[in-house]
Amino acid sequence: MTPAARVAAAIEILDNVLGGQPAERVLTNWARGNRYAGSGDRAAIRDHVFASLRCKRSYAARGGANTGRGLMIGQLRAAGVDPATVFTGARFAPAPLSGEELRPPPGAMPENVALDVPDWLAAELHRSLGAEFAATMQALQARAPVFLRANLRRATVAEVQQSLLAAGIETRPHPLSPSALEVIAGARRVQQSDAYKEGLVELQDAASQAASDCVPVPPGASVLDFCAGGGGKTLALAARAQGRFFAFDADSGRMKDLPGRAARAGVRVKCLDIAQVAEAAPFDVILADVPCSGSGAWRRAPEGKWRLDQPGLARFLAVQAGILRDCAARVAQRGCLVYMTCSLLRCENEDQVQAFLQTAPDWQVDAQRRISLREGGDGFFVAVLRGL
Repeated sequence: MTPAARVAAAIEILDNVLGGQPAERVLTNWARGNRYAGSGDRAAIRDHVFASLRCKRSYAARGGANTGRGLMIGQLRAAGVDPATVFTGARFAPAPLSGEELRPPPGAMPENVALDVPDWLAAELHRSLGAEFAATMQALQARAPVFLRANLRRATVAEVQQSLLAAGIETRPHPLSPSALEVIAGARRVQQSDAYKEGLVELQDAASQAASDCVPVPPGASVLDFCAGGGGKTLALAARAQGRFFAFDADSGRMKDLPGRAARAGVRVKCLDIAQVAEAAPFDVILADVPCSGSGAWRRAPEGKWRLDQPGLARFLAVQAGILRDCAARVAQRGCLVYMTCSLLRCENEDQVQAFLQTAPDWQVDAQRRISLREGGDGFFVAVLRGL
């Protein structure tokens, strides 16, 4: 495909996403319906789509419309490319620019537009981020790095790096976690590599690893990963400590690959349903990585930034409070409850912890950490709570 044809494909996909369809589904369906497109074409189109979603407000302002076409015009202008050189009307290229589209975009944009901030959430983001507001929002406009977690139960970081290098994957250690490796070349080869197939590495953001490192796991402890999702943090905990590890998620289908991944990693994890959670309680440690806005990971899942609204955030807050109460009742005496989000928002983080403590005086905060995007990974919040 020519560069112009890739832009045309991205426009088609973006229009479907803007119409409410999930980006991953639209991209998958497009690839199935256009099998002539090679892996390089699909990767380039994906990059166009996700860049446009990360920068939807600013690209729409530069391109003159909140449409797939407007976003791609804005993306080209942001990259210093004259869109008229791409929108030529040649075979497979987008139609030429209209008179309206040829007009230069406005000069300075309002801060929320330039930084791709939803207006309704700006005040809470300012309250939550303080002096880091602008730098954090700028970081969310960029593509996220690819990180791996080295399985230190199986090999040293250096041994893992050598195995990856043999597959053409270059990495470097990252300061957020002793197990974190940033992929600097060959990221698309990871899942076909021997290191991945043999359980030496898992794909996991460095900040997610750092957050997992905050979870205390005494030797022999029973540990429940509530809201486990795919189980990445479960595996991270099991890789660094001896204990009995359990996983639960309200959507059990999200855990379907966890037993196989645990076996590959050389650890044991038992997946539970809600009745089994009640039977196995109390647990020495419960990790509650609760459903949240996902604002700390918006560069990976940028649709979430634009689909979140005030009622949706209110629903998250209610669910989080309920999970804290429910999990606290399942922790053993003097055990630990670790509350975690991938959110930037105080209302989901510090405020939730304080609200819980006001109704649960027999709990205290042992440790609390906010991981900033400026540290290199996603944004995370962790609070380690202990029963008195």
